[in-house]
Amino acid sequence: MKKLIISLSLFVGTMAFSQSNGYWQQHVDYKMDVVMDVKNYQYKGKQQLVYTNNSPDTLRRVFYHLYNNAFQPNSEMDARLLSIADPDRRMVTKTKVGDKEVKESRIAKLKPNEIGYLKVSNFKQDGISAVAKEVGTILEVTLAKPILPGQKTTFTLDFDGQSPLQIRRSGRNNAEGVELSMAQWYPKMAEFDFEGWHADPYIGREFHGVWGNFDVNITIDKDYVLGGTGYLQNKNEIGHGYQDNGIVVNYPKKTKSLTWHFIAPNVHDFTWAADKNYLHDTVQVPNGATLHFLYKNNPKIIDNWKKAEKETVTLMEFYNKTVGKYPYDQYSVIQGGDGGMEYAMCTLILGEGTYDGLIGVIAHEMAHSWFQHVLASNESKHGWLDEGFTSFLEDLGMNEIAEKKVENPFEGSYRGYYFMVNSGKEQPQSTHCDRYDYNQMYSIAAYSKGDVFLAQLIYLIGRDNVMQTLKRYYHDFKFKHPTPNDIKRTAERVSGANLDWYLVDWTQTTNTIDYAIKNVESATDGVQRTGVTLERIGRMPMPIDVAVEYTDGTKETFYIPLRMMSFEKPNPNPAVKRTSLADWAWAYPTYFFEISKAKSAIKKITIDESGLMADVKRNNNIYPEPQPEPKK
Repeated sequence: MKKLIISLSLFVGTMAFSQSNGYWQQHVDYKMDVVMDVKNYQYKGKQQLVYTNNSPDTLRRVFYHLYNNAFQPNSEMDARLLSIADPDRRMVTKTKVGDKEVKESRIAKLKPNEIGYLKVSNFKQDGISAVAKEVGTILEVTLAKPILPGQKTTFTLDFDGQSPLQIRRSGRNNAEGVELSMAQWYPKMAEFDFEGWHADPYIGREFHGVWGNFDVNITIDKDYVLGGTGYLQNKNEIGHGYQDNGIVVNYPKKTKSLTWHFIAPNVHDFTWAADKNYLHDTVQVPNGATLHFLYKNNPKIIDNWKKAEKETVTLMEFYNKTVGKYPYDQYSVIQGGDGGMEYAMCTLILGEGTYDGLIGVIAHEMAHSWFQHVLASNESKHGWLDEGFTSFLEDLGMNEIAEKKVENPFEGSYRGYYFMVNSGKEQPQSTHCDRYDYNQMYSIAAYSKGDVFLAQLIYLIGRDNVMQTLKRYYHDFKFKHPTPNDIKRTAERVSGANLDWYLVDWTQTTNTIDYAIKNVESATDGVQRTGVTLERIGRMPMPIDVAVEYTDGTKETFYIPLRMMSFEKPNPNPAVKRTSLADWAWAYPTYFFEISKAKSAIKKITIDESGLMADVKRNNNIYPEPQPEPKK
């Protein structure tokens, strides 16, 4: 408890500082008691929520998310599966009708005892009844009295829920036999910030929540092992691998259920999973968190999970060093859910398959502890800001533990981005995650193009500046809700470069980068020099690195700053001579410079040898232009 008190006091201090500097965010304190009936997967709960209005607005309404209601026939999520061109394969079944393949929503087929639901009753504000209206996955509440700026109020409610047959993320009896994956299972207060309310219906994408503290009691059959968010307060009464060393836990003979008491300080959601056949291992990160691993007692997967434990420790140490120390004392890797999904202090992932698949998912989802669960951007609006940055950290981490290191661990994301551009289906990253026409394009825009945002920033301002930017971003915005402008301004503060053009072009448009070596010609006055003309074909500007290799084996580079950056990056390869040239302004489509050697002495000229500039047509970056391989 001492550690909890310290962390809470630190948070309050941070918030006081933040408020005084113009930033504000709402605050919640949840107390919940829930009883789970494992025979029908229904649960009843009581919730008390103390809500602090740190905004300058007077609030007359509030909104809650009722995520479970999405898993019902005719819900918005169900409807979207029918209208989108490429529905999530996990959420549909394929059937043949004649020669045609037809995709049917799995949600549409759910029976009454298989659907998800969350029903709220007896809603009160400070003991006075308030009008609460259920609208799909949102609860609209007209307050009994307004909440003034700086004021607190207490909401109480009862809720009845049913965990749906597992289709996506949350539910029961998933494909690997995990009984309960309880994600987004409770009435969850929507976020209100400087943009207003974020009461988005749950259609299939991501989540956004209010920072706060959770005090949760979960009563369930005694045979179930739980894992998830928060610190277990009564571990020596519960056991199941949580008890202190040397403690033997014996339940009274008549005990049918146990009440698990969790406290989670400074988080914005609360998730848990439960199964009777979980194995539970703990591993200590040196000078860091305790890692909990909960997975099915399946002989086919045990070796993979045991092997993953050691590498997960290495990954967390690397993430701590790269971004900043993980701020909680515990993190849990839990078999449950589908694919992988990040939650506060834990992840739910599929546990079967190959070892490479398992550790890859762990690497990604644990990286979300930094980019989403400490740096809590609005992932519904800016999916690239958490998924892309998480992918960046994952790429670095997987390269760190790989037997064979690679020079550019981001190549896969660049390939994904180029595929999207060539598909003609790209939408700007500023598109709300639910508004993408194609699931595939959302995934590439969020994960791959978001990853390239940071990798390409290395090309723009240099690796050291980018790594320092991540550390400062973490320091300045942990336990807050950063926006895309915040990462841009952090990079500007660290490097001194002007980067607004980069944020706008890369994230708010579908402008592409395409530079070419237009012409290479010998001087006509008899002097031993060569003229090079470069051309900007794409709309998006960039500074330009040019490498020149000579026939005698020597090499030099030329750097052309971008005028609107007002910046010159450090030489990325100090061992090679670099000449900085005059800047290139965006309005000029071509740029001319001279090399002080004859054309005959030049073996090769390359724009961006590093491959970190996301040029969509790389063949024209090289002189002489590579010839296509003959068809066999």
